[in-house]
Amino acid sequence: MVREADGLIDLRSDTVTKPTPAMRRAMAEAEVGDDVLGDDPTVQRLQEVAAQRVGKQAALFVPSGVMANLVSLMTLTGRNEEVILGDQSHIYTAEVGGLGIFGGVFLHVLPNQPDGTIPLERLQGAIRSAVYTPKTRVISLESTHNRCGGAALPLEYLQQVAALARARGVALHLDGARIFNAAIALGVSAAQIAEPFEVVNFCFSKGLGAPVGSIVCGSETFIQEARRTRRMLGGGMRQAGVLAAAALVALDEMVDRLAEDHAHARLLAEGLANIRGVQIDPARVQTNIVIFEVDPRTGWDSARLQHALAERGVLLSLSGARLRAVTHYAITHAAIDRALEIIRQVVEGGCG
Repeated sequence: MVREADGLIDLRSDTVTKPTPAMRRAMAEAEVGDDVLGDDPTVQRLQEVAAQRVGKQAALFVPSGVMANLVSLMTLTGRNEEVILGDQSHIYTAEVGGLGIFGGVFLHVLPNQPDGTIPLERLQGAIRSAVYTPKTRVISLESTHNRCGGAALPLEYLQQVAALARARGVALHLDGARIFNAAIALGVSAAQIAEPFEVVNFCFSKGLGAPVGSIVCGSETFIQEARRTRRMLGGGMRQAGVLAAAALVALDEMVDRLAEDHAHARLLAEGLANIRGVQIDPARVQTNIVIFEVDPRTGWDSARLQHALAERGVLLSLSGARLRAVTHYAITHAAIDRALEIIRQVVEGGCG
């Protein structure tokens, strides 16, 4: 394995980002208290700022994006109720069935379209309230949509789903782990995206570059109850202001620069499209996630190609049977050029 000091290009995820010098300084100097007791001033400030950024009344700092989804949906639902969501959603594909295990809540799964949406007519037909079925309590959407190539769900679509949910008495939740990527891609504010949703959660530890943490945003009443759910799940942290300080820097300094990650992702996608044997439509790349396939006639499959590229210093992840590259602030234009050259050499050189 090529080490970072030897020129590693780590495109596995934007979660591999390291805290910036400004974040490290803020962490070292953070004023702290006991957040479980509600008196950590830096956490309090982060929660206020985060809620304002997405237009909600209140917010709750939690350790991870998985816990943010779990806290959000367990607080919105009760046992023997259900959440409608997509078959490519992170909650369904990568969160170990936690909502069913810990909350006794059913996942009613519908097919995602390639752009991350779920057709309105499928949502309409899936809502249930009969005495012999679980009751539909929530529709959960994801934007940007990880496994659908980082797609940002259009505002018009979100508003249409919201109108449907209101008409049927169903709550709306957004897994907005990368909501600021979606906002930049759509040319709108994060608050505009979040507006139709009762509850929105997003991550600090992806493209924003903070070392740890996500946040759940909603009404004051909801967040009061969400605090109980977090406690039950073991998510209460004590002097968490050390972590919240880095997240505050992330919100202040790292949001606007996400456009650079999008530009680098498009550069990567366009370069991949010019490599013989790589299958990708660059027009579908909206944000910082690039998903592509390799023609089996090259002699490669995705897993073996991933391994071969890692040996040459380019780290990718698998998304099902496809390969995924995610740009972030540590990836430069030069790193993209170098990664493309290595991928070209390996793919066009064949497996033998």
